Amino acid sequence: MAANTITVTLPQLAKMIDHSLLHPTMTDADILAGLKICREAHVATACVKPYLIPLAKKELAGTDVLVCPVIGFPHGNSTTEIKVIEATAAAKAGGAEIDMVVNVGKVLGGDWEYVTDEIRQINEAVTANGAILKVIFENDYLKLEHIARLCEICTQLNVAFVKTSTGYGFVKQADGSYNYKGATIKALKLMREKSGSKVQIKAAGGVRTLDDLLHVMSLGVTRIGATATIAILEDAKCRGIGNEPVEVTFKPMQEEDEFGGY
Repeated sequence: MAANTITVTLPQLAKMIDHSLLHPTMTDADILAGLKICREAHVATACVKPYLIPLAKKELAGTDVLVCPVIGFPHGNSTTEIKVIEATAAAKAGGAEIDMVVNVGKVLGGDWEYVTDEIRQINEAVTANGAILKVIFENDYLKLEHIARLCEICTQLNVAFVKTSTGYGFVKQADGSYNYKGATIKALKLMREKSGSKVQIKAAGGVRTLDDLLHVMSLGVTRIGATATIAILEDAKCRGIGNEPVEVTFKPMQEEDEFGGY
């Protein structure tokens, strides 16, 4: 295979997408429109806030699209007890995949016992109720050594996915504004290297184009979080990607020279 090429199908691309319906201002009408996109595009999941699980389950009934609620979102600051209760309730309500946010302060403080115990309890609660867990690191706040350690912990605990970001981890920039990088190439390579072979990688935040999606796929990413689902899949069709495997060329994402810190 030539550099910057990958062989894909349109259904394969769709099933890599967790369509994100997480913005705090979204009304029920916005959610219904988003769930319609999920149904028609046959994405992997609709990623929703916990109170929306019943609506999402109703709207997606009879489809191949799963419901993916978020826990401790977006800053991961609830107590472990509350996160476990929230995750258990979400799984029992019909959440097939649960995305939870780590306690970032505990990660940065190196309290790995707390971090490990929290992930363990939530993973056990989720899997006991027939769901799987994705652990969100919020990489913009972390350094590479934190990311590597979290990958090792999640591998030891048999977590299904490790995930880069919430999409809401805004960091103060040099110019005083707040923004985030999200899924960077350097972090994704590290996450794939430091995670066991059974742990999948979800890239969220900053994967906005078909080229971005194809690039992270080439690094071993198997799921992305996206709001630009329609644009990505329409571009795929325009570039000749259909139901049969086809080799396509992609424009690589820029790799950051610097990483991490808040």
